[in-house]
Amino acid sequence: MEENKEHNNCLDPHESLFFVLSYLPLFDLLCMSRVCKSMRNVINCDILPWLEIKVDRPLSSIITDDVLMKVVSKAKGKLRVLALINCVQITDDGLLRIIAQNPNICKLHVQGCTNLSPNGVITAVKLLTNNNHILQSLKINGIYNIQKEDLKVLNNLITPNQTQQRPKHPSIDVDICPKCDDVRMVFDCTRVLCKCRGCEFCIQRCKECGVCIRGNDEELEEVACEDTLCLQCWLKLPKCRFCNKPYCNAHVYKQHRISGSSGFICDSCYSKFT
Repeated sequence: MEENKEHNNCLDPHESLFFVLSYLPLFDLLCMSRVCKSMRNVINCDILPWLEIKVDRPLSSIITDDVLMKVVSKAKGKLRVLALINCVQITDDGLLRIIAQNPNICKLHVQGCTNLSPNGVITAVKLLTNNNHILQSLKINGIYNIQKEDLKVLNNLITPNQTQQRPKHPSIDVDICPKCDDVRMVFDCTRVLCKCRGCEFCIQRCKECGVCIRGNDEELEEVACEDTLCLQCWLKLPKCRFCNKPYCNAHVYKQHRISGSSGFICDSCYSKFT
């Protein structure tokens, strides 16, 4: 009897695992719920893992309004962080339904959610800033047709007492590019003594370290993805076994691993040789 009890205890996950559940993206959280019965019970019954919902690849392209609503319902109206990365099927209606039931969200990240509209985002932020509630972070890069007037409204909703000067730590991830005057993500150069500032369309930058590419051919290296790398970052990253081109860290998921080796084949070479 004691041997059976000891054996069952060995099958239970270590208690420290339960503390990391709230930091997992949704896909990983759902996978963890299938590890064992005790883990499934904790995840399904405990509200803590559902206070911060982060939907990323591979669920981002397939999750719908109804499915997301079922997931969010596990937070029981106490959701604090909603991060939807490239969730192309999420609509204004679905987002607003979630926010109506979770008015205390303090971080709303919907970058790349191309089915959302500027009006839908503004309405969502209005709901989240009622009763002096503070929305600490709003990420909307990749949502189509955001105009300067829309950005002004969002800034006024999030920081109603904001001065005319640009804050040191803006709570919105987009800004007005000083070069093209469009609403996009705007970056400061990481080079020492370089003060260039602009969007990625106006100033070419290294995807890894953020330095501006000044047009020197020696600094611009070929990569397996569409991003740009400086020479220093290019040298540090692993390369495709066939074309000797690296992926930036944002696109490592496109690597095709080689069995029994630490190397990889890029997507382009993989399609040629398979």
